Amino acid sequence: MHGTSFAQGASPSPGNDIDLSKERFERPRGLKGVYYHPITQLVMLGFVCFLCPGMFNALTGLGGGGQMNATTSANSTCALYATYAFFAFFSGTVNNKIGAKWTLFLGSFGYALYVGSYLAINIHPNSGDFVIGAGAILGVTAAFLWTAQGALMLSYPTEAQKGVFISIFWAIFNLGAVVGASVSLGENFHSTDNSVGNGTYIGILILTLIGVTIPLLMADPNKMIRTDGTKVVTPRSPSWKSEFYNLWVAIVSDPMILLLFPMFFASNYFYTWQFNDYNSALFDIRARSMNNVMYWLSQIAGSWMIGLVLDTSRLRRRTRAFVGWTVLLVMVFIVHVWAYQYQKTYTRESIPPDAQKMDIYDASYPAHVWLMILYGLLDAMWQTTAFWLIGAMSNDTNKLAIYAGFYHSIQSAGAAGVWRMDAIGLPYMNIFLSTWCLVAAGLLLAFPMIYTRVRDTTVLDDEAIVKQALEETRTKEGIDVSEEKADKYSA
Repeated sequence: MHGTSFAQGASPSPGNDIDLSKERFERPRGLKGVYYHPITQLVMLGFVCFLCPGMFNALTGLGGGGQMNATTSANSTCALYATYAFFAFFSGTVNNKIGAKWTLFLGSFGYALYVGSYLAINIHPNSGDFVIGAGAILGVTAAFLWTAQGALMLSYPTEAQKGVFISIFWAIFNLGAVVGASVSLGENFHSTDNSVGNGTYIGILILTLIGVTIPLLMADPNKMIRTDGTKVVTPRSPSWKSEFYNLWVAIVSDPMILLLFPMFFASNYFYTWQFNDYNSALFDIRARSMNNVMYWLSQIAGSWMIGLVLDTSRLRRRTRAFVGWTVLLVMVFIVHVWAYQYQKTYTRESIPPDAQKMDIYDASYPAHVWLMILYGLLDAMWQTTAFWLIGAMSNDTNKLAIYAGFYHSIQSAGAAGVWRMDAIGLPYMNIFLSTWCLVAAGLLLAFPMIYTRVRDTTVLDDEAIVKQALEETRTKEGIDVSEEKADKYSA
């Protein structure tokens, strides 16, 4: 432990029931104080996600992982989301056993393997099985990474700093895809081929490997002290058995969450048509790279724009919810009516992978890139609004964690299904129409939930039900409260 406790008496131990949230410690000074500062560690965490998931987003946004034929990439992404949806239930147990720092390190490995698999297939075209296997492994490790990320990001700030810390993290993370897409654009700006060269994969792989090393340089969370002098205690994730039980409790105690499931299901579903069936299908690699940069830049703008609507103090929270829902509905139909005008002009058969495709200097390109920009805006607005609605349903962190688990598992299941449909060659129009219908249905079904559950202030009565149920779960697992505290506070 760094620093000296301001409190007098015994130090935390299994035998002492001490609340470390009230005990104050002296923070280290000088260079050590800078290194152990929560913001320094948050920035390092942000760059792990900048260089690992950020590069993955940049590679996915190229369509087909930058390959001429997108089938292998679609199968790999299907395997990724299938394993992610399953192993997300077990990642909390791993995090509890080895700690958030080492779970983060373990989670970053899959991203380097995934990027390396695309370099391998560029050199050895018959290594498609390796790419699919790498996708399946990434699904496992990504579950570890995001579990550790959540534990660290929420444990380092004080209550008053959480909004600022989350904003800093997401700003760094979102720039990762922009930088990765820019690497691809720079490498392929003078190319009119339909796939990227080895240099693009090597550049992204080097950045990803740098991201893998950052967790090794991060401080041990057990040695961290917040800016208010309190000791960081990373939250323990529930076991996989209690995860399944808690999901059932959450549905029984608040069945209105079921109305958000189609919205969750759609939240990763629309990527398949955007990246593989539009960006990869219609454009050469130079245009695909430019589309990719514009897409991820518009994501940053989209989250900021919808944030102004959802967080404005000029409107009541209930009014903000309806305004945000209306903005999404308008965007959904503007974007998909526009996209339909393009989709009806081509099929898989009319534009084979080796066809001469649209370039950035073609007369029709500006209108097509604007569609990608609008899709980026819609994606960011959709994800932000979904999380905002989850947050509006409760103030209880246990309940919100369960809802967030619903979100990630359901969206991964949807993504796994649609990427497989793309891999087996379902017509572009079928995938497009299913996407349009799903996002429209997601919004329509979310409306009754907004009407009945979003209030100007969150009522806490219903949250007591979930808290009681979670305590019963702990009792069933044989977890004694005093023993759990000792386990948390002993270092």
